Amino acid sequence: MRENIFQAKLIRDLKNLFPGCIVMKNDPNYIQGIPDLLILYGNKWASLECKGSEDAPRQANQTYYVDRMDRMSFSRFIFPENKEEVLNELQQAFYI
Repeated sequence: MRENIFQAKLIRDLKNLFPGCIVMKNDPNYIQGIPDLLILYGNKWASLECKGSEDAPRQANQTYYVDRMDRMSFSRFIFPENKEEVLNELQQAFYI
């Protein structure tokens, strides 16, 4: 699946799963490697790096920022093959 199609569907799913959340698309040219999406929900936040497939290449610094932001709150690589697992983990993180 193309990443942009997956990302558009994911944003729609996030808004349905977390009513009232704010989903922001980050500018990849501002900080190279920063995750694609920032999700704000209540007093919590998460970031997601979207990939079109599990074996899609990772750009320089993406793993660094996903790991760093996960230590701060919640951050994951997300792709069609792990979408349900990641969304379940995100629900747990937001509702704790």
